[in-house]
Amino acid sequence: MEPDSKDLERIFSSCFEASHSTVLEGGGDEPLYLPSAEGDSAPNRVVYREDYFASALHEVAHWCLAGADRRRLEDYGYWYAPDGRDEEQQLAFERAEARPQALESIFSDACGFAFNLSADNLAAGMGPTSRFADAVAAERKVFLEKGLPVRADRFCRALRLYYSGDDSGD
Repeated sequence: MEPDSKDLERIFSSCFEASHSTVLEGGGDEPLYLPSAEGDSAPNRVVYREDYFASALHEVAHWCLAGADRRRLEDYGYWYAPDGRDEEQQLAFERAEARPQALESIFSDACGFAFNLSADNLAAGMGPTSRFADAVAAERKVFLEKGLPVRADRFCRALRLYYSGDDSGD
């Protein structure tokens, strides 16, 4: 099955729209989490870049890791320096991104979609370092050994069911 970000939107909605009043939507110039300013009358929005499948998986990973307090803040209240970061800023980025990218890699596996590690710093000419790759691999191992957070597990099971007909995780 060819990856389609609209499928991810539907899967996410079936998992979380009713329970968390949150939707996944594409078309963004940049990814962004927007908590509803209207309470329960409008959903929170996880916005991913354009219609990029990988961007959707990545943004869902951030949402699945953000606690209730963070989900009340735009973009979860996280620090973010845009593309063109210096080495110190890149190190901070890597520390913040290891867990989300590890979870994204697990979601990618559930869809049969190739995961690509992202340093997200093309303008500075910095690709993923071996240190970052090792950190993502270590976080992935922890998730696989200890289990996924509840929302991540729910989404991952729904992905596996949709893409392979199996939600067992085996």
